[in-house]
Amino acid sequence: MKKKKKRIKNNIKYSKIVIFTSLFLFACMILRVVQLGLSSEVDNVNLKELASKRTTKKEILTAKRGSIYSNNGDTLAQNVSSYKLIAYLDPKRTTDKKKPQHVVDKEKTAKELAPILGMEEAEILKYLSKENAYQTEFGAKGKGLTELTKNKIEALGLPGLDFIESYKRYYPKGRFASYTVGYAKTETDDQSGKETITGEMGIEKYYDKILKGEDGYVEYQKDLRGYKIADTKERRKEASQGKDIYLTIDSNIQFFVEQALNNADVNYDWEWFQITIADAKTGAILATATSPSFDPNVRDMTNYLDYMVSSPYEPGSTMKTFTYMAAMENGVYNGQETYESGVYKTTDGTEIGDWDRNGWGTITFDKGYAMSSNVGVINLINRHMSSMMLRQYFKKLGFGRKTGISLPNEEAGKLDFKYETEIYNAGFGQGITTTPIQNIKAMTSLTNDGMLLEPYIVTKIVDPSTEENILKNKRTEIERVASTETVQKMIQLMDDCVNGIGNTGSGFRIPSGQLIGKTGTAQIASENGKGYLNGKEDIISSFAGIYPKSNPELIIYASVKRPSRGSQTPLSNAIKEIVNNTSKYYGNDDSTAPVVPVIEYKVPSFINKKLESVKTTLTSKQVPYVVLGNGSKIVKQYPERNDKITNKDTVYLITDDQNITVPNVVGLSSKVASNLLNLLGIKVKLDGVGYVTGQSVAPKTAITDGMEISLTLSPKFS
Repeated sequence: MKKKKKRIKNNIKYSKIVIFTSLFLFACMILRVVQLGLSSEVDNVNLKELASKRTTKKEILTAKRGSIYSNNGDTLAQNVSSYKLIAYLDPKRTTDKKKPQHVVDKEKTAKELAPILGMEEAEILKYLSKENAYQTEFGAKGKGLTELTKNKIEALGLPGLDFIESYKRYYPKGRFASYTVGYAKTETDDQSGKETITGEMGIEKYYDKILKGEDGYVEYQKDLRGYKIADTKERRKEASQGKDIYLTIDSNIQFFVEQALNNADVNYDWEWFQITIADAKTGAILATATSPSFDPNVRDMTNYLDYMVSSPYEPGSTMKTFTYMAAMENGVYNGQETYESGVYKTTDGTEIGDWDRNGWGTITFDKGYAMSSNVGVINLINRHMSSMMLRQYFKKLGFGRKTGISLPNEEAGKLDFKYETEIYNAGFGQGITTTPIQNIKAMTSLTNDGMLLEPYIVTKIVDPSTEENILKNKRTEIERVASTETVQKMIQLMDDCVNGIGNTGSGFRIPSGQLIGKTGTAQIASENGKGYLNGKEDIISSFAGIYPKSNPELIIYASVKRPSRGSQTPLSNAIKEIVNNTSKYYGNDDSTAPVVPVIEYKVPSFINKKLESVKTTLTSKQVPYVVLGNGSKIVKQYPERNDKITNKDTVYLITDDQNITVPNVVGLSSKVASNLLNLLGIKVKLDGVGYVTGQSVAPKTAITDGMEISLTLSPKFS
């Protein structure tokens, strides 16, 4: 019993000790919590600092910018490693004197760095002599260093130098297609130090977001020293790399264009010179260049506009092609209709003249196109067209609005014409503005049987990580804007403009005769908006061409502003050089085409002269002729007096024979056949365009009063 009481007493005593101890420990805990709450530092550790540094750290995973390639796979823009040189100045950084980790000899360092960085020794020494600085940089010339430069500096073995690696945009081909490719520049955030490459021009700008990709990140817990805490959860989002862009640019044709501009630059002066070449079958831009150009690696730019899309100008007479097409499509064009060339006076007394204000007498509309007659366009509009008809057709072709090509800062141009003189001016390309890409677009209708195509400059966009095509462009048809007959007729007129003797485009003639087109000369408007400049060189000279005419492969549009002496020679020389080189590239060497010597001959009057003497004269000139009738004296002739012909043309001599019969005109052009038959008093009805393939009245049929002949026509391209 006593033992039992004693045991109970001891248990109570033990319980009291346990309770007391627990209460003491609890009190200590409370005191500790209070201490922590009242103090910012415990055991020489700043708790606030610890708390702030035991946070989530987020590191950005920078996406690699995509590359830009030509259609041939040549690299036009890419990311390359770039280095920034730094120098450590604080001697405390060195812990082992045998292995210094700071700049020891400033003078020696400056002397050996100077030639590599392209800096003066004194300038480098200034950077190295900063007081109380842990490290220093070397300004602009110490940034963006290549791998080669880095290796040269490392080879010096100078202590205290180091490099910070980043990326920069590099353009391996320099000035090559620079206005199209554009450029991107690197910007550094002042707070974070993060470098970002941003497109500023051309494809680099238009597709900046696609090229840039999307940055990723990694998040983790860091300790007091900023290191990752082991066994903590990490959040990661991988960077989405930028996509690669493949252009429609053909490196070989682009080279031909650039080379032609460089060659022209040696011999001529101009303000700017722009050439664009498109695939005639698809509308893809094969080459485009502007001189003066620039190197996107150094951005030695004098002009920030891409003249192909961003700087509309008055096109001049190349616009006559589309005015003529408008007349044809509205059923009001008759190429054999005549007018008096030279000068036209509007109802308000304004005189508008041909480039030769003396004119060429009474000529046809067909001839007016070949001679680039402004008065011809005026008469065509005045007699048969309205401003609405002209404006609607221009808009149908795409003028007055953007094409939507994948390049930044495209301009729409303007089609502002309302009053009489403005309408006439618009018809021959003055008072309105267009861009080369708009003209290229409109001309696709002439190489695709009247179907208007969408021009494009990007062939595909590729994800480099998966090689998947994100986008793939191809030939895109918009709408039919011209009939087959209109296209064939315009091809014939453009052929005559270049390959006919004495016409305005003869300077562009090549041996094969396969280059056709239309020239243009536009006056430059005064800066004050009142009238035009009158200097000989105050013009924009243009050429809109197709090659080869028999099976078009290329559409060519070129313009030069203020060419020296107002000459078209730099333009024609450049185009012919490009066509020659491109023909070789396509396996059809135009330079080896047989060259037939061409002799120009101004036709005199043969009227009332003896047939035999006329035959002798023409034979001596190597000019072929056809005699109609058995008379001995010439009473009519074709071509007429003062017309220019060559030894390739035929002179038709009509004698005083009263029994002349219908000639065989199969194989002749519609123009020659019509003029010859009209000379014989025969009315002509044309069915189609081009060259005569059939005639309704058989040859050698007696000619009667009021006789009419229907001629069946079809295009002839060789």
